[in-house]
Amino acid sequence: MRTLISTAFISLDGVVEAPGGEAGYRNAGWTFKDVEFLPEAFEIKGREQKEASAMLLGRISYQAFSPVWPDMEDFADYKVMPKYVVSTTLTGDDLVSNWGETTILRSIDDVAALKDTEGGPIILHGSAALNRDLSDAGLIDRYHLLVFPLLLGAGKRLFSATDKDAQKLRLVEHEAYANGLQKQVFDVVR
Repeated sequence: MRTLISTAFISLDGVVEAPGGEAGYRNAGWTFKDVEFLPEAFEIKGREQKEASAMLLGRISYQAFSPVWPDMEDFADYKVMPKYVVSTTLTGDDLVSNWGETTILRSIDDVAALKDTEGGPIILHGSAALNRDLSDAGLIDRYHLLVFPLLLGAGKRLFSATDKDAQKLRLVEHEAYANGLQKQVFDVVR
């Protein structure tokens, strides 16, 4: 069984919406406009590319990342990595041609089936709604969080508001940085 890792830039109050400056969002660009950049705080992002064997995205994140990431040197390892997009509406004609092999999955059950295959970790970027659905289905195994010292108030949240039993997490790695960022890596306890 493969490990599914959710990775996110997250505000202290749980918002993950538009960290990179995507147009049309209230707090777009909060990761670079409001917090001093320290390269050491982002070491985990490079490590994720080296350790992951596949990338998982929801439709909205795919449509935001696919026009930009294929040509970015910072994301070169992702270009050759197999990608899976969870969408009920995308077709093969909607996929970009310069970002390597991409497969459309239609349901959470399809993600569960992907996890049951042989291979290395699958990294889940962005995709707030997909994160919540996968967490509620018990499919996320690990969280890589870069927590920003900001309270954003409104915006898409990483974690579900579903009334469910508590989910225990085990802190396996953490570090605080001079700019207030905190790296928190949690394994989901089953």
